[in-house]
Amino acid sequence: MGPDAPYQVHEVPDFTLECGATLRPAKIAYQTYGELNADKSNAIVYPTWYSGRHWDNEWLIGSGMGLDPENWFIIVPNMLGNGLSSSPSNTPPPWDRARFPKVNVRDNVALQHRLVTEVFGIETLQLVLGWSMGAGQTYQWAVSHPEMVRRMLPFCGSSRTAPHNQVFLDSLRTALQADATFQGGWYEPEALPVRGLRAFARIYAGWGFSQAFYWDEVWRELGFTSLEDFAVGFWEGFFLDNRDPNNLLTMLDTWWTGDVGRTPGHDSTEDALASIKAKAIVMPAEKDLYFPPEDEQWAVGHMSNAELRVIPGVWGHFAGGGANPVDTAFIDAAVKELLAS
Repeated sequence: MGPDAPYQVHEVPDFTLECGATLRPAKIAYQTYGELNADKSNAIVYPTWYSGRHWDNEWLIGSGMGLDPENWFIIVPNMLGNGLSSSPSNTPPPWDRARFPKVNVRDNVALQHRLVTEVFGIETLQLVLGWSMGAGQTYQWAVSHPEMVRRMLPFCGSSRTAPHNQVFLDSLRTALQADATFQGGWYEPEALPVRGLRAFARIYAGWGFSQAFYWDEVWRELGFTSLEDFAVGFWEGFFLDNRDPNNLLTMLDTWWTGDVGRTPGHDSTEDALASIKAKAIVMPAEKDLYFPPEDEQWAVGHMSNAELRVIPGVWGHFAGGGANPVDTAFIDAAVKELLAS
């Protein structure tokens, strides 16, 4: 599916973010797959990732897969700031564009919890899973609602945004804001800071895939004919495809500040991780430059019922993006195993 993929919207009339601002209303866009059973015991939450929309998660949902709509009721909520849920690009003044308030991971999970409980009356989630920022939301769900989340499978993501990852995010922000057209976030929707977006994409290109991916020219498997063809066709194309700069910055701040240790009632990341009750398979990618396996090994060491299972190969962060069938099968096998446990 694509930008015309159908979805529903749940509105919360007054939703106060941790920063103190209130969205009136807050809108959470979502799509569901499968049917909720009579006792509401087959629900799964699968949040989106940085700039991803609900249809971008569909590669892991399907007949015969772990996330089979014949068996499970899968809710894919769109993150705040992604252009479908409340975002700088779709919020009316005075909270529009550059004035849109700061959003953190806990805000996203709190709004998703409202969706799950208010719209569907669900009290137990059999699984929460997600890629990248979706993994961060997965960790937060398990910390914020330990009695509700039975199982969790965060892949290519983390419970706390690491300093090296924050350095990367700061470089993205700087590239976007350096474009004169950006105008402090008050650009017109029809006059996007395209130079800034292209620079943003070029920085991303060095991080999204591993050194070995480029050494082996694996981009050829995606149909590209040269390094430049890949940089322009894949990366610049990705961020020029209906992605609003203020939306990107909102989600970037959400990513930058990610840390389950900031959850009320916890005084450290270690303490928050130790509070998780869910059975977990934590799946970093072997050569992920954002979320290296040793970071997730540290997290698993503070969890009571978690296994570290590294996704092998050279695809780096995009091992979790659904772009290659080998990694998809590896992740799907873990989903099946976890749901069968």
